[in-house]
Amino acid sequence: MSKEISLDDIKKFWPEKAPDINIVQKYISKYKNEKIVIKYGGNVLIDRKVFNNFIFDIDVLNKLGLSIIVVHGGGPRIKRELDKKNIVSKFINGLRVTDKNVINTVEEVLIDFNNDIVNSLKKLGTEATSFHTKQDNVIEVGPEREELGFVGIPKKIKANLIEDALNKNKIPIIAPLGLGKNNQTFNINGDTAASAIAKELKARRLILMTNVEGVYDDKKNLISEIKPFDLDNLIKWKIVEGGMIPKIENCVNAVENGVRGVVILDGRKPHSVLHEIFSDTGSGTLIRK
Repeated sequence: MSKEISLDDIKKFWPEKAPDINIVQKYISKYKNEKIVIKYGGNVLIDRKVFNNFIFDIDVLNKLGLSIIVVHGGGPRIKRELDKKNIVSKFINGLRVTDKNVINTVEEVLIDFNNDIVNSLKKLGTEATSFHTKQDNVIEVGPEREELGFVGIPKKIKANLIEDALNKNKIPIIAPLGLGKNNQTFNINGDTAASAIAKELKARRLILMTNVEGVYDDKKNLISEIKPFDLDNLIKWKIVEGGMIPKIENCVNAVENGVRGVVILDGRKPHSVLHEIFSDTGSGTLIRK
């Protein structure tokens, strides 16, 4: 995995507003031989400036020799394309009802976005490789619920393909798509896909980059840490509600199945992922046992 890198080498690419460069090497040692799964939501990456910051930070992590796996969303891009085609989406409990017309557009948009990420990283000199339903599919799925159409639940993750890419020093860029029976494409909730991948890889960290700072308490203060046993009360007291419920449930499921910690943080903030990885305090809400 990571080769030793000197402080002088790090200085050549370390961004100005990132954490203190003098402590970076300590954290490189901490994450040596560990895997970090980073899921970037489509709501975050719709802004091109934020997208470019994300590409820059992933490039930095790669230069430091960390084993990074990226899972991306694409909701706003999908909506924009469906609107162009006059296809109206319905949602049930936050999940898009996906019929034949919708799944074809979803697949097309997510693969295009995936290629955009890979090509943007390559321009900075970082090798990345695409994983999606048309190229090296890594997620085998079953249907989630009949009423949702082509929305899938991961049944098997082909970890060997992801490991092979990492061993070649290539960053796996994974679209939240999977194949079911008869090679039918299914859309997958991005958090669910990232959680399944992190569990299979026994990742040290799963980082969910969103458009909020993390989880807030009833006084709108950021909660720095949540334990799995807190979840029922957080839902009962309506501190966690709406779309945050399935997100936190995915987080808890991950930490109860081999992932050391899951973090929800604001992906819109410059270098937020660097502040999370290279500091003791982090920058969002941490869920761990």
